[in-house]
Amino acid sequence: MIAPKSNLLTSVATLFASSSTLICCAIPALLVALGAGATLSTFIPIFPKIVWISEHKVEVFIFAGVMLSISGYMQWRGRFAPCPTDPVLRDACMRTRKASLIVYSLSLLLYLTGGWFAFVQPLFSS
Repeated sequence: MIAPKSNLLTSVATLFASSSTLICCAIPALLVALGAGATLSTFIPIFPKIVWISEHKVEVFIFAGVMLSISGYMQWRGRFAPCPTDPVLRDACMRTRKASLIVYSLSLLLYLTGGWFAFVQPLFSS
């Protein structure tokens, strides 16, 4: 049996991993597309790791994809795990399960958005 809290923790870790795909690719592409390249250039001295993340975007995406896969597997495996019979604990279990699914879905959306801007959109801008 998988504890619902481990699902939530895995989903939150996945959210942070997939958020890095936005930092490396989607947000800079959006700023440049909106004509705010100067704004992006002011972020680089403040957050110099943006450049490192952008240079290693393949590794960032592989790591985030592995985290998403693990989290998705845990979500799938725990979808019918029993909750306690105590009404208060059962409600907490169901809320945690629902929150975990929402966080996982948001993580997946962030990953796909970052992947679009990192790998697919550059193919169309040439």
